Amino acid sequence: MFGRMMNSYFYGKSGKGDFTPDDLPKNRWELFWAMLRVRFSALCRLNLMTIIAFLPYLLVVLINVLNLITSWSSAISYQDALATGAELSEEIYSPALLEVYARYTEANVFNLAQYTRDMTQAFFWSMLVFLIPSLLVTGPVEAGLAYVCRNWARDEHAFIWSDFKDAVKDNWKQGLGISAITSVIPIIMYVCWNFYGDMAQNSLFFMLPQILVIVLGLVWWLALVFFYPLMVSYKMTFCQLLKNGVMLSIGRLPHTVGIRLVTMAPVIICGLLLFFTSVGMYALLVLGAYYLVVGVALTRFVFASFTNSVFDRYINSHIDGVKVNRGLSEDTDEDEEDEAQPAPAPAREEFA
Repeated sequence: MFGRMMNSYFYGKSGKGDFTPDDLPKNRWELFWAMLRVRFSALCRLNLMTIIAFLPYLLVVLINVLNLITSWSSAISYQDALATGAELSEEIYSPALLEVYARYTEANVFNLAQYTRDMTQAFFWSMLVFLIPSLLVTGPVEAGLAYVCRNWARDEHAFIWSDFKDAVKDNWKQGLGISAITSVIPIIMYVCWNFYGDMAQNSLFFMLPQILVIVLGLVWWLALVFFYPLMVSYKMTFCQLLKNGVMLSIGRLPHTVGIRLVTMAPVIICGLLLFFTSVGMYALLVLGAYYLVVGVALTRFVFASFTNSVFDRYINSHIDGVKVNRGLSEDTDEDEEDEAQPAPAPAREEFA
């Protein structure tokens, strides 16, 4: 029975007529779900093949989050023990930990809010420092993922290993450049936010650069949706890559934000369960399993489906001889769906 179900899922029901061009997806939404159904098992294999490059990043985040939660729980337990006069067992509280707690204790009252604030900043700083090498190594791998997922998202063939390897070989320099910038932006944002925040206590004028830092970081975060697909689809200089990625992310701002929120949904749900329910730790394990099995590749596949549409509208349609709407029925006319914004000039009129 299970075998029949899997055959039906991958190959459809028996007795149907031959596939014709008229049976092709009529819009991007249909194309996405059709390709996801066909390529899901391949996405799992691609994810398992490339996850080793993302393991340092996932481990850094997971370890720091778990340590922070443990620190909070221990501090709350210490506050309750101090308030009730219970004995502070050395099996639970080490002398070093009690010494730290003593700095936040005055007149037998533990300042839990200040301790939590200081520990959160300490763990956050530690995480950002270790994220620099962890994110740096992901750039070339992201380029390979972007190439394979780009082809699959528009119903084209791609070999999991050989095409991935070729894309990494051709784009590893620009991939490292993007990941290098990505790795240092969080810590720069954190330092600037704290610096200008301290200055803003004396003058509200410094709130402007504080907000600007956050805005620039968010723009980069959104532009990451486009950087790697642009890298593997067009030949351009690194500066042109940055320019076009930022322009496209701003030009399609609502859609880019929506795609980012959709791909971040598992993390958001896990965070809510972690802080507001008793099953948060199980949710964290499920989240880790999701990214280990398919999460990284699936995220890149969603990005590819979105960026293929944007490239067709703003770049490919302005390059002679380049086919648009690949994988869609030929009578699809997406220009009638909504009015296109003025198209940014492509960095290079050559399609790879």
